[in-house]
Formats: sequence, structure tokens, C-alpha cells
Amino acid sequence: MRRFRDSLTTRGAAFLASGIVLVLAGFFLGQDDLSRIGTALMALPIFAGLMGRRHDLTLVVERQARPSRVTIDEPAVVQMTISNPSLTRSPVLFAEEHLDYSLGDRPRFVIPALAPGVTTHVEYAVRAHARGAHRLGPLGVRVQDPFGLTLRHASLSTHDELLVLPRVLSLSDGRALGRGLGAEGSVPHRVALHGEDDQSVREYRDGDDLRRIHWPATARTGELMVRQEDRPAKRRAVVLLDTRARAHGGKGPTGSLEWAVTMAASVVTHLLDLGFAVHLLTSDAGQESGVREDADRDQALETLARVVPTDEAGIGSLLHAASAATAQGGLIVALVGAVDDDAARALSSLRQPGGPGLAFVVDAGAFAGAGRTHALEDLDPRATTASLAGAGWSVLSIEPGLGVADAWATVAGSRTLLGAR
Repeated sequence: MRRFRDSLTTRGAAFLASGIVLVLAGFFLGQDDLSRIGTALMALPIFAGLMGRRHDLTLVVERQARPSRVTIDEPAVVQMTISNPSLTRSPVLFAEEHLDYSLGDRPRFVIPALAPGVTTHVEYAVRAHARGAHRLGPLGVRVQDPFGLTLRHASLSTHDELLVLPRVLSLSDGRALGRGLGAEGSVPHRVALHGEDDQSVREYRDGDDLRRIHWPATARTGELMVRQEDRPAKRRAVVLLDTRARAHGGKGPTGSLEWAVTMAASVVTHLLDLGFAVHLLTSDAGQESGVREDADRDQALETLARVVPTDEAGIGSLLHAASAATAQGGLIVALVGAVDDDAARALSSLRQPGGPGLAFVVDAGAFAGAGRTHALEDLDPRATTASLAGAGWSVLSIEPGLGVADAWATVAGSRTLLGAR
């Protein structure tokens, strides 16, 4: 009964109420004609509701976003394919696509009556104003009876997602970074032209240049040995992103976490373009170690697009994973909030002697302002900044209004790095 009452339109409810009044009036006044009219008015919404429910609304919806991955404020076109797999003809439907609020207004359109096995296509455009994996769907449909007395609602539960990547800003090279190939702190591995090998010599193969024969090794082994052609090793760079909710302040695009994600995406892209072998480390409860590591550009940007604040109290697992990644030296870039003294010492030790360390310490309180709820009340970002600077890092405290490119230029061009020991 409740389901039927909810399906009534304003007109249907008026018909039903008028019918009840006329039936009661005819009964008390002894006017059978009024009762008959009232009965007809009551029966009409019921009949209309039964007519609307005779249709099977089992439609199949498929979506394809082009492009499937976009950046913030970049438009995308979603192509929907709606087909009728049932054995009966579907009615004309009013449809509304459910979207995340950041994708804009919900598109509304009419789906024509579809014969069994027939397909129709619909397109709509979206533009995301925030990064993340945004939900497309489900598709809500409604069908109205010919008299406009009842309205049946249904939800086609299939849904897809549109991945919105963080902004990637252009960064300056920085005097202290060097180039990615052949620089200090290179990773000690070699890649041969004929395959990967850790040895400097190997057995002779057909087609090898005879001038590359290694005679001492040949005399020692009794086999023809040739020198292996090595490619320059790539310099390692580790980017560390602190995603603790307690370490960040503010919400939405103006929050410190969004600032840090934009910086991380820009740094990863910039260093890869310079030829570095980049490793992005972020917290991930789905991993056994609690830390996710990405070395590919597309994977790193996707990870950053999906980053959300985490509930960790400390960054011990992140620092443990980073210590293994930085053991062989190279560049380390840390995007962190305030940490306690033990974590600050562990973070400081990640920079190997002679290797550059760049740190951006978020002032969560400044970003949160009066609405400071998640910021670390008991820790001072200035203490973390001082600890890292004392260990030879180039450090900058991040406050609202500081641009990503300006912050990078300040830290990457710092003379502190040039004099680090």
C-alpha cells in the first residue's frame, strides 16, 4: 500500500482523495450516483498504476568515457549504450544520470520505447573540478502512465567511474638536481644491449664485434668472452607523500593535502622527464606493508588521483619503506606534515651523505585556520623543519597562498643542497 501511495502523482492523489470523498458523501446522503462517480475516480489511479507496472524495466546500460582519464577542469564525453534484453517492448522513459557532485549537474534525457533487442545511444559531457575516481551512475529512470496519475521509479544499478588526475605544473630544473643519467648517486645496475646481466663480460655471441673480445677472461675460461656494452644507469629519486589526516589542514582544493598531491604529481613528472628513476611512496592500507610504491608515470598519477586522508597516527611504515628505497643514495623529496622527534630523526636519516634531500613541511594549522580539526595540535611544524634543515636537507614550510612552482624553485635551487655533506 505504501509503495502504491508513493507512486501517485499530485494528480493521482487528487483523484483518489476526491473519489473517497464522493463515495463517503454518496453513502451518507443516500446518493448512489455520487458513490459510483467516486468509485470510478478511485479505480482510475489503481488501474493506471497496474498499467505502469506491466512493463519490464530491465535495461542494460554501458558507459564509455572519452578520454577515460582527464585532468582537473578538462572536459570528457560519456557515451551511454542502452539496450533492451527483455522479450517485451519497453515504455518511453524519463532518465536521470546520477553523478558525483563535482562533475556538475545531472544530465536528464528521454529514452524512446525500445523493441526487444534494440539499442539506443546517448551522450553527455562532464567537467570535473576535483581530482579522484568519480562515479558515473546508476541511471535512474521513471515511467508515467498515459493519464499522468502514477509515476514509477527504477534504478539501473550499473555504474562506472571517471578518473580525474591531479594537476601537473611545470617546474624549474633546479641547480642542485643535476641530470638523471650519469649523475652522482646512480643506481648500481647495468643493462646490456643483448639482455639484462650483472656481469661486465659474457660469452661471445654470433654478430658480436671482435674488437670487444676480452682476452684475459677468454684465457681464464677457455671460451671467447666479450666486454658487455653498458647503458648509463639512471639516478634514483624517491618521492615521499604523507597522507595522514592529522598532518593536513583545510578541505577541498584549498586544503594542504591537495597542495601536496599537486606537488607530488608535478615532481614525479618533472623528474621522470629529467631521466630519473622515480619511486613514489604513499600509504595504502590494501598493501601488506601498508605502503604503495609506484615507479611508472601513469600508475603514480593514478595513485595520486585516488589519494584520500588516512587515519595513521604516525608515518613509521612509510619511513621504513623509504629507508630501503634510499639506501643506495639518490635524490629524496619529502612532502610531510609535522612529526614527532623520533620520526623527524628517522626522516632526516633518509638523506644519504652527499645526496640531496628536499622537504616541504605543511603547516596544517595555517591551512585549517579557525576550523582546525585534524591538524597536529601537539606538534610544531617548525620543529620538524628545523630538524631536517639541521641534517642537511633543503626545507621549506608550506603555508596557504604559496604556489607549487614557487615552492619548488625555492627548495630545488637552494644553496643548502650545494653545501650538503
